[in-house]
Amino acid sequence: MSLIQPETGPEKVTGELLNPVLKKAGLKLSDSLVEEYSTLLTSFEAAIASLPDDQQVQPRPNLEYYPRSDIHVPDDNESGAWATKVTAKCTVPKSALLKGRTVALKDNIALAGVRCTNGTSMVEWVPGIDATVATRIMDAGATITGKAACENVCMEGISCTSVTGPIHNPYAKGYNAGGSSSGSAQLVATGSVDLAIGCDQGGSIRMPASACGIVGLKPTWGLVPYTGILSLDATLDHVGPMTKTVRDCALLLEVIAGPDGWDDRQPPVELGGYQLQYVNDLDTLTSLPKNAMLSGMKVGILSEGFQIPGHDENVANCVRSAAMKLSELGASVSTVSVPVHFEAADAWLISVPALSPKDALLGERLGRKDLHFPERCDLVGDKLTQAQFDALGPGGSYMYLAYLWAQDRYGPKLHARCMNLSKALGDAYDLALRDVDVLITPTLSRPPLRVPEDGFRGQPLKLMSMTTGLLANTSPLNRTGHPALSLPVGFTPATEDPSVKLPVGMQIIGRKFKDADCLKVAAAWEKGFDWKTLIFDGNS
Repeated sequence: MSLIQPETGPEKVTGELLNPVLKKAGLKLSDSLVEEYSTLLTSFEAAIASLPDDQQVQPRPNLEYYPRSDIHVPDDNESGAWATKVTAKCTVPKSALLKGRTVALKDNIALAGVRCTNGTSMVEWVPGIDATVATRIMDAGATITGKAACENVCMEGISCTSVTGPIHNPYAKGYNAGGSSSGSAQLVATGSVDLAIGCDQGGSIRMPASACGIVGLKPTWGLVPYTGILSLDATLDHVGPMTKTVRDCALLLEVIAGPDGWDDRQPPVELGGYQLQYVNDLDTLTSLPKNAMLSGMKVGILSEGFQIPGHDENVANCVRSAAMKLSELGASVSTVSVPVHFEAADAWLISVPALSPKDALLGERLGRKDLHFPERCDLVGDKLTQAQFDALGPGGSYMYLAYLWAQDRYGPKLHARCMNLSKALGDAYDLALRDVDVLITPTLSRPPLRVPEDGFRGQPLKLMSMTTGLLANTSPLNRTGHPALSLPVGFTPATEDPSVKLPVGMQIIGRKFKDADCLKVAAAWEKGFDWKTLIFDGNS
């Protein structure tokens, strides 16, 4: 490392200032070395002082072209789904793809001037930037009408942990709406907005989509820029559409997909050879005769996805029946096995607390060529205070404690092992997808449970036990990066009350950057069958 030009800094670094830093690090230097390194660090301080203002290069919106108004916390948040309301649009949109449509953003997505809670009171942050997906939505003529409530630091699969309150299932009040993009799913399902954006690190688009009976797509890792969105882990982060229909899902994906020059998960050029326009092909497909829509498509029913411990047999039967119906649309349907699917969720559950809290809770986006949030870093520090820890839900607090434990006991080795195993996992799905175009599993292996009466302030073990196995079919695809879509395919009785019927989602998994295949299979099924007439209750 070369020497920064020696000069006098705004503050002269002395041995008196340096020695406590050395002591904290467990280092001891001779007096002469302390003096020399103090001189070098003085020039380092001078270089820091001369840095330009990074706000000048951040994607801060021109409010003349992207005005926003009526920012408020609503008195009626529609069964808990809204965090903050706003009206934000572009005065000179670049296209009319979403003209007249309303959109909600998950509340971990930055929209300048609007609070971004990330589902928690741990940090109070009002960003000065717009996420890329927000800008692209406004550029397509849509109006962003608010921030959808999400679960506490996006680490819960049951919708009772948001700082704004519990979020109820649109089909049965008192039942949960999934998580963590719970508000986004609920608002789309009830028609409060036309479209919504969710984020998915372990199933957080697909699980609430399944619970609420809507379409939710976790795109291929890197297809949609994650710029301007609070992260869990860059290797897991995905942002994608949540809609009522598959065509709307394809349309919204078309608007938000493609590189933005910020997100280093994306190539700096267009994704040559990969499709970034999706709607026209769907329209052509759905205009075909029913038995020809999926002609030539090969569908694999992933056997391990139907064998999750504790799964609900009605859910399994519903999804299996839906998958078999694809043969009526022209597809060939067979059974496929990926044995490591059983182990995949464990690797996710270990890798997340092993390192992710550095980014998710402390804002340390190390090693990333991406948009960083320096002003938010000031609000957190290098470790959580007691008050910040207490503001977390059970998932977030467990993640932080497991992180402290793992760092103390294993250091970086544990995360390294999980990352190596993830490569083998991805290879296993790739191998299976050589013989079929898509794989099918249930999205959730069980129907949504009731919202706990005591919310998330009860015993953490109790709440987290309610989510056991829910990530088993979704989280592996976050680790591998394959696209995965949840499509509603019927209803099943609630576990606690069989008279209550709740939606079931079928997960469609595709090859990387072949998101179009997931959309085609989903659009054909949606066109061919009415999911709301299909009830699987053991008598079907």
